[in-house]
Amino acid sequence: MIFHPFRAIYITLLLIFIGSFSFAQSNYFKMSYGFGGGMNKSYTDVYQGDYGKIVYGVFDYHITPFVTMGLEGQYGRIKGGIAVKDPSGRWFVNKYTSLTANLKLMLGELVNYNQSGLLYNMRGLYLGIGLGIINNNLSNIARYPPKTSVSNNQRFGGEDKSINVLVPINLGFNYYIKDSFGYMRYVINVNAQSNFTFGEGLDGYNESRLTSNNTYPDMYNSITVGFRYMFGSVRSYHKTL
Repeated sequence: MIFHPFRAIYITLLLIFIGSFSFAQSNYFKMSYGFGGGMNKSYTDVYQGDYGKIVYGVFDYHITPFVTMGLEGQYGRIKGGIAVKDPSGRWFVNKYTSLTANLKLMLGELVNYNQSGLLYNMRGLYLGIGLGIINNNLSNIARYPPKTSVSNNQRFGGEDKSINVLVPINLGFNYYIKDSFGYMRYVINVNAQSNFTFGEGLDGYNESRLTSNNTYPDMYNSITVGFRYMFGSVRSYHKTL
């Protein structure tokens, strides 16, 4: 038997390369769903916003472990206005529902987090933007000025029910928990969201000259905590998860 040292070295290096490449890859689940809840605060045309409650559900498709696109549905109450402080005596309660499509990009997609323990722990930090609709249902609202007002017979303009375009902007963090097989399976999520609406349905008032604040879109911010479960078929990823 003739020994070929160069061939042996070539085969050895090839096996090392293949082994290291395989080790650097990981598998991840392509889908996830979840739910959560929190608080919101309105910023509309009335004098002062108020705090309300929110619950939500999400379904995401994972393009990579750190790039997702999906749907989010919300239900909650948006409140605002203090009759004794608002110059026109306005206040409202909006029992709303919304549905948005969202795209999110996480830090783990942009950096080599395996080089740093801090980056590894922060790989779930993300930014996101979306587009959808909000269904406004004003369950309580001041439609007329207080009786002390000289114009107490003039009804405030606006509708109790309406649909507006909604643009959510997200800043959040995913904390990943692995299952017994080493897969990223569970996620604890903390999310801050600003929701911009296009139209005058959020607070139910459309009289643009009542206050100067009406030069800005009606919006509400929310802070939520949620839980996600990853499932479905698996796909390989070029970094160790």
